Amino acid sequence: MEIFLLILAVLMLVVLLTAYICFRMAFYVKRDKEENLEEFTFPHGEIYEPYHDKMLIWMKEARTLVTEEADIKSFDGLNLHGRYYECKEGATIELLFHGYRGSAERDLCGGVQRCFKLGRNAFIVDQRTSGKSGGKVISFGINESRDLEKWVDYLIERFGKDVKIIISGISMGAATVMIAAGRHLPKNVVGVLADCGYTSAKEIIKQEIRKMKLPADLLYPFVKLGAKIFGHFDLEETSPIEAMKNCRLPIIFFHGESDDYVPCYMSEQNFAACAASKRLVTVKDAGHGLSYMLEPDGYLASIEEFFNQNGIPTEVVKK
Repeated sequence: MEIFLLILAVLMLVVLLTAYICFRMAFYVKRDKEENLEEFTFPHGEIYEPYHDKMLIWMKEARTLVTEEADIKSFDGLNLHGRYYECKEGATIELLFHGYRGSAERDLCGGVQRCFKLGRNAFIVDQRTSGKSGGKVISFGINESRDLEKWVDYLIERFGKDVKIIISGISMGAATVMIAAGRHLPKNVVGVLADCGYTSAKEIIKQEIRKMKLPADLLYPFVKLGAKIFGHFDLEETSPIEAMKNCRLPIIFFHGESDDYVPCYMSEQNFAACAASKRLVTVKDAGHGLSYMLEPDGYLASIEEFFNQNGIPTEVVKK
């Protein structure tokens, strides 16, 4: 009996240790107290290197613009930070969310300028764990989508009951806005833009495990367990593709056809599942998050056409 209990204890320890390692790798963010938020950072990977110069120009341009800083509290008590850029008083506000382990400035560089080209005001958010926002746990859109709802409430309080809001995101930010779009949001939210979002946390995590040459079906339950025990969230509570079945907001999907991080077929599946007015735009040769970089004119034209078709006046500003 003692041997059995010892074996059981060892097995439980192995399970917990494996779950903790998975949690640290997938969800935990070590916050550096000496982090220099003034330093320019770029997405990791060779595919982004040819675009660093353009990204740097966009980031520097955004820093010259007049901004309004904002802070709110998340549902679980974290400080969340965002920045507002005004193109035109009273214009539609695009509420933008960045990707996994990214930041508002890095992942959304060019986002403010894109909004201005559409005559929209921009509000970019440092998601939990990033920039000036608090937190150490990423939840792949689960808790982040609740943060989005808090930001919507803030914008309505700040800009009035008639403000129009479009929720927009890239990569995990796209997952965040898709999950939120499956819920009952205030009528002020009139549309959605989802760029290179995945179908579910489960599928994108299993894909990354396979890239590491490890058994995804065997390890994924430990990842899910780590999220539950150490991150205090259910990784499968919902997903973008499930949320799309309940979406009633007009939504435009973008995806690079050469995306080797979040495969293009995931946006195709989200598009197919979506119950609302929708459009899917794929960009040839574009890697992850690079659709606007490669085809800015086509990207803008697609947004203009789609939202006008859905009764949301949008016009590319000619300069």
